[in-house]
Amino acid sequence: MNNLTESNMVSRVEEEDSINIKEIINKLLNKWPWFVISIFVCLLIAFIYGKYTAPTYQIRAKLIVNDDEKGGNLGKQASSLMDLGGLMGSKNSVDNEAEILKTRFLMEQVVRDMQLNVIYSKKTEFFIRELYKSPISLVFIKSVDTINATDFKVIKLAANKLKINSNDFEKTVAFGERFNVPGVGMIQLVENSGPKMDDSEYFIKVSSIDTRVASLMKQLSVTVSNKQVSIIDLGLSYPVPAKGEDILNTLINRYTQSNLSDKNAVADSTYRFIKERLNVIASELGDVENNVESFKQRNQLADMSEQGKLLVQNTGEFSSDLAKAETQVSVLNDLEKYLTDDSNVKRVFPSALIPTDMVFSNLMSQYNALLIEREKQLLSVTEESPFIQNIDTQIKGLKSDILSNVQSSKNSAILTRNRLKSQLLKAEGKISGVPEVEKNYLKLARNQQIKQELYIFLMQKAEETNISKTANISIAKTIDPPKSELLPIAPKKNVVYIIGLIIGILLPIILIFSQALFNTTVTTKDEIGGFTQVPVIGEISHNTSDDNLIVANQGRSAISEQFRALRTNLSFYLKNNNEKVILLTSSMSGEGKSFTAINLGNILALAGKKVLLMEFDLRKPGLSAKLGIDNSVGFSNYTISPEIKVTDIVKPLAINKNMFIVSSGPLPPNPAETLLSEHTPGLIEELKTQFDYIIMDAPPIGIITDAQLLSIYADVTLYLVRQKVTQKDQLTIVEELFTSGKMKNLGIVVNDIDTKLYGYGYGYGTYGENKKPNSLTKLKNIFKNS
Repeated sequence: MNNLTESNMVSRVEEEDSINIKEIINKLLNKWPWFVISIFVCLLIAFIYGKYTAPTYQIRAKLIVNDDEKGGNLGKQASSLMDLGGLMGSKNSVDNEAEILKTRFLMEQVVRDMQLNVIYSKKTEFFIRELYKSPISLVFIKSVDTINATDFKVIKLAANKLKINSNDFEKTVAFGERFNVPGVGMIQLVENSGPKMDDSEYFIKVSSIDTRVASLMKQLSVTVSNKQVSIIDLGLSYPVPAKGEDILNTLINRYTQSNLSDKNAVADSTYRFIKERLNVIASELGDVENNVESFKQRNQLADMSEQGKLLVQNTGEFSSDLAKAETQVSVLNDLEKYLTDDSNVKRVFPSALIPTDMVFSNLMSQYNALLIEREKQLLSVTEESPFIQNIDTQIKGLKSDILSNVQSSKNSAILTRNRLKSQLLKAEGKISGVPEVEKNYLKLARNQQIKQELYIFLMQKAEETNISKTANISIAKTIDPPKSELLPIAPKKNVVYIIGLIIGILLPIILIFSQALFNTTVTTKDEIGGFTQVPVIGEISHNTSDDNLIVANQGRSAISEQFRALRTNLSFYLKNNNEKVILLTSSMSGEGKSFTAINLGNILALAGKKVLLMEFDLRKPGLSAKLGIDNSVGFSNYTISPEIKVTDIVKPLAINKNMFIVSSGPLPPNPAETLLSEHTPGLIEELKTQFDYIIMDAPPIGIITDAQLLSIYADVTLYLVRQKVTQKDQLTIVEELFTSGKMKNLGIVVNDIDTKLYGYGYGYGTYGENKKPNSLTKLKNIFKNS
């Protein structure tokens, strides 16, 4: 027996762990109205959302970048003018330029230029749409440091008056009138040219620059889709296509201007340095020329002798080389002074004067790039920022390297100059026969030539710098200007409808399974089997009427057939003539014991059996009241009064000639002791000789123990379980009664079943049930009523 019980428990656990697909599908199909309503509501919401939500358009543009690493050709035609010792800076990278386009600083300039922190909208019919060309403009006279996000509603009144209000502000103003708004500042409304205001409601949304920049940055996309080419794809999602195109155009313009300003900063620094040196050299050259002229006039030297001309001709090559060496030494001296001057520590390096050496070019390019980056970062951070301090450290290191290289180059140039001077002196010593006057003139001429060479060199560099500046072009070029797509990218109505449909399907499923998850009452037959081994021997459907006499009044109904099935099942429990007593109990009141007792007794009586109903609920009797029986004399009287006989308490019932009842009688003060009366066993034995079946309507066993006191008389115990009323954990009561053997022949009767919830395919239907009475039935009813 124990092995059988354990095997049953194992099989029930396995059943609980398995998923009953049919049950799930049936549970969902039974709630099909929920799905219809949910899908309809969700699709309606999706339709409203798609119709009244402002569409968002995608604006796209393409830039090509002169990326030396990826073969960009932009600007290579001007390479001869740009290759001035690294004048134009370091190599370009399309990835670096893409990151620059993503910078917040660039977008902030666009927001400030276009005043994008002020958004104008107009209400038309049922929705509000943003305007690009608004008939009015909000002008800031003096704004607060941090503008609070504020929404204004503007309505035009008579006589050019405007009514403006927000959450905590309302005022009537005229065009051009200044007024102060808390959290915004001093502002005024100005009428624009073009379309005039009508009677519609206009809305102005004011936000801080930072908030608007952050919003636009989320809508901006900058990508390098193909790593093999130097093309940048720009994208901006915006509800107003024309405005979105202008925003993207302004962003590109600000980017190219910033790029050109970086290049021009190097050229301007070089040109300023050259102009300063030209002024000094021009003054010195003028003094030397004046000295030459005075010397000629003073010595009446109109022409040199043949010997002097030969001397000049022979020493001309040395003088030219010496002049170039002197020029180089002079330039390097000036650069060394420029680098050691602390006032120039944050100025761009005049790169065009550096000798054409790759080491100098690379150091200069890095130095200038760091200075330009430092100036950009200082727009958003302070000098104390760790990022700025890191850049300063790099600048200091590069400056030290540049100075070291300049000093090394200068030392080399000085050695070259001294060598040329020595060679020139040797050449001059060979022509000692030249007159003294011509010797002195030769020295002045040589000095003049050196100054002239230096002046010509600086003039040439100044012209090259100016030419290179005019030839400066942005490293990026727009190859596909900003253009909005024809169809909006959001909301995508098809996607919205699909999402609405999916949500409409999922919501009822979630609700159904949530309801099942949190439901603590018995709903299905499988739940009963999951909590107890006690078999279900009867299943009674929901009674849609208030009639308790279903079998008597609706003999061919589905419920009557279910009681016939219960009668059949009881025959397997009551196998001999001595087994006659049927005990009805439940977990709590309200589970249908009295209803079941009446109709079970009636169905047994219809089979020709003599049936007695005994109302043993001495605390809250309901059986006699449902049958309309006088309860003044009953079981309680029999137990306390010897004068009362069995025939005095057994009363016939009008519903069937074979049905009788013993009511509870007056409620005793001690119901349990009354049931334990010494007269009770004799009463039961005597009644068993008179009746074929005795049905005891006992109190709920889950509340009191009266049913257990009566179980000793019962041959079979029917435990009533009512769908959606009996708690699942109360099934442990019947399981404990079964396993402990306190009640014999225990079976469960499920009452008030909703067949749609109880189990797939369950129900007797209306087999054999006439919807309308036939002629014979009508005739019987007439005679019965008469």
